[in-house]
Amino acid sequence: MIVVGLGNPGPRYENTRHNAGYHVVDRLAEAWAAPPFKAKFQGLLSQVDRSQVGESVRVVLLKPTTFMNLSGQSVQGAAAFYKASPRDVVVVHDELDLPLGRLALKVGGGSAGHNGLKSVTQCLGSPDYCRLRLGIGRPGPDFRGDIADFVLEGVPPSEKPAYESMLEKATEALELLLGQGIDAAMNRTNRRD
Repeated sequence: MIVVGLGNPGPRYENTRHNAGYHVVDRLAEAWAAPPFKAKFQGLLSQVDRSQVGESVRVVLLKPTTFMNLSGQSVQGAAAFYKASPRDVVVVHDELDLPLGRLALKVGGGSAGHNGLKSVTQCLGSPDYCRLRLGIGRPGPDFRGDIADFVLEGVPPSEKPAYESMLEKATEALELLLGQGIDAAMNRTNRRD
């Protein structure tokens, strides 16, 4: 399984909403005591052996270091090397169409205008990979700027508790996906509070 956290490289983007995927992959690496990330496949990669539905499986953690709209190049390189099908790939990404803190897990679908997903779909040649969508919400009516300004803005202090809680729930959802499979993970993750 390849778990891909989408984001943009460099300190300018480090704490932005658009890097929510990076943040989840970093938490997984810490929770699983994964080896340090190393540069590979136009990204930062670590791998760890985990138990998947009773069997040991290698999990690859990948943070593409191309910019968001070229993320698929990194994913394609890793998928080819590890002989992974699209169904073996889980892409973790920010989602404007979900309220802040809400998670949704699904297989396949469109990109909903997300340039990282467009790139992954194009490079894998299929939309049939798993997506863990991390709700960041949409800007409020008083926000000055466009959507790009919003996603590339740092998470404000007022949103930090909900954002941090979402990252924690996302790591739990990925643990569930690995331990019990996609159906169990979708049932629990997509259930509304």
